Amino acid sequence: MTPRLLLTSGLLAIAVIVGVFIITSRQAARDRAPAPVIARPAPVTPPPAPSPSPAARDEPFVIKHILPIEGPIKYGEWHWDEAKVPAGPIVVTVDLEARVLSVFRGGYEIGTTAVLLGTEDKPTPLGVFPITQKDKDHVSNIYTGAPMPYMQRLTDDGITLHGSKVELGYASHGCVGMPEDFAAKLFATTKIGDKVYITRGKQVGLGDNLVGG
Repeated sequence: MTPRLLLTSGLLAIAVIVGVFIITSRQAARDRAPAPVIARPAPVTPPPAPSPSPAARDEPFVIKHILPIEGPIKYGEWHWDEAKVPAGPIVVTVDLEARVLSVFRGGYEIGTTAVLLGTEDKPTPLGVFPITQKDKDHVSNIYTGAPMPYMQRLTDDGITLHGSKVELGYASHGCVGMPEDFAAKLFATTKIGDKVYITRGKQVGLGDNLVGG
């Protein structure tokens, strides 16, 4: 073998060795490199749930409709008409001067009647009274067992709404007496906590405010 051929063969061998070393080094570098990281979208935080709106304030209870009744209401007479009247809170008014009780549902008058009231010695009190007790077949434990059908208590000392023979025109001991058939309708309409407004000479009219007035 000539010296030139021997030199060429040696250079070729060195090149092959270097190439193998480079390939091996790159493969080892790839093996040592950390695995690629795939970017994940940032978690989406859901928007906060809308807070509930504040409870609506109670609106004033304004008279929206009065039963069309001509002339004064006589003892024993009563009127009731709730046809097409929407649901709503019940309010009862009593005017001591006119001696009239009215029932309102959502501001619409659905019933009215003439009532018996107390005397100067035992007057029917003025004010706003929630109904605290109801007893369909109540008998008075104060006035010698007197029947008080469809009783609805206003005060702890015995002032109530109840059925009575109002056509006789007798005075009460401070209670509000009404025809028994009317008292039955009123009893079926009200619930514990409903308000009774007792005034003197303040008959309600359209647009009047029964709450806080």
